[in-house]
Amino acid sequence: MSTNDGPTGPPARSSNWNLPNIITVVRILLAPLFIWMLLADDGADGALRWWAAALFIVAIATDGVDGAIARRYNMVTDLGKLLDPIADKILTGGALVALSILGELWWWVTIVILVREIGITIFRFAMLSDHVIPASRGGKLKTILQSVAISLYLVPLWLLFGDWVHWLNAIVMALALIVTVWTGFDYLRAAWRENRSRKSDA
Repeated sequence: MSTNDGPTGPPARSSNWNLPNIITVVRILLAPLFIWMLLADDGADGALRWWAAALFIVAIATDGVDGAIARRYNMVTDLGKLLDPIADKILTGGALVALSILGELWWWVTIVILVREIGITIFRFAMLSDHVIPASRGGKLKTILQSVAISLYLVPLWLLFGDWVHWLNAIVMALALIVTVWTGFDYLRAAWRENRSRKSDA
């Protein structure tokens, strides 16, 4: 005897306004507050600077939390896939621009990273109507390095350990910049190969 009480069918889709997506939206809303605190401190390395750094670290860390929850409890949605990278780029992009405004990070570094991030994002959305291109192999490493480099720039550890910290910050940021550019080219190369393969199969 069947134990089913009704007809079977595909599993119900998760609501767009589930916990992972709410966390992502909160991350987006925290970005302006973080940027305001950083700029309001104006390089004084006071309480606002520490709070801004803490807020950035907490916000960027939730990126892994909402993703883990979404995958574990089958809450992955198209809205989440759209909002998640937007949240990351608002946070990291806002931090980079603010640091450049304060004169703590060269503008050309900020511009190169933003051009790569915005360019690849636009390209990915443009290709969605055709097919999905897998993320670059170094995408996770790029995200981690960017988050660590920005966090090091934000937390005024030089007040505790001395000016040599600036050299450490610059080295980590240089690594993040190199991986960011490399993964951008790697992604475009993967897209070109995928497109060529699809034409060959056709």
